[in-house]
Amino acid sequence: MSCKKVDFKIKELEFMAKIPKDIWYIGNKKLLNRRKVSIVGTRRPGNYTKDYTFKLAKALAKRGVVAVSGAAMGVDALAHKGAGAANTIAVVANGLDIKYPAVNKTLIESIEQQGLMLSFFEPGFKATKWSFVSRNELVVALGEILIVTEADLNSGSLRSAEFALKMGKEIYVLPHRLNESLGTNELLEKGLAKPIYNIEEFANRFGKLDLRQDKFTLFLESSPTLDEALSRYGDKIYEAELEGVITIENGRCVLIG
Repeated sequence: MSCKKVDFKIKELEFMAKIPKDIWYIGNKKLLNRRKVSIVGTRRPGNYTKDYTFKLAKALAKRGVVAVSGAAMGVDALAHKGAGAANTIAVVANGLDIKYPAVNKTLIESIEQQGLMLSFFEPGFKATKWSFVSRNELVVALGEILIVTEADLNSGSLRSAEFALKMGKEIYVLPHRLNESLGTNELLEKGLAKPIYNIEEFANRFGKLDLRQDKFTLFLESSPTLDEALSRYGDKIYEAELEGVITIENGRCVLIG
């Protein structure tokens, strides 16, 4: 898909130290009008972090919140996948014609089609050390808050935390055991971040779940036949497919994630 220059105002750019001259995008720019949360972390998360990053992004997306991250391996990709492509904004450190990292090519393509891709850099630009820093600043600027689910002491995610502090944004982290995720534990120790102890309670700060939607999700978890689903919910089934909530395989509705 071809990218375009942003010709509309992104109000969150005001949080940045220096507003970029140009921004490029592919996808659904309307996502910028929704509530957004930035989620970042290590490229090599442990199983605990993998599980709860995905669950956290999914819980927020169910409440209409868009996950903003950097399309990198690890926590970034988990945040995008948990929220679903239609509920995610990915900010990259290269031109949008380059699918980087290559391991996330399929994920990036799904976000192009259903979500929103953003970049400060014109087509053909290859990522550099400094462009990742600029990318991280925009990721933080777009979200109401910053969530760091796991980070080492030398992690780039701690630079994101510095941006959040300068922007006056709250920082939240997953609680980790001693000698694990030393970066986030240090943020807690210094009183710079707050822990997330309960995913659903935390997500509820963005709005309680619609019980009707909850029943819909429970129904889909049983992988009903397409005929059963259409009989009960009609066109809502096809809307769910377009939004990336389900996939229709062999005559059955399969819930994604």
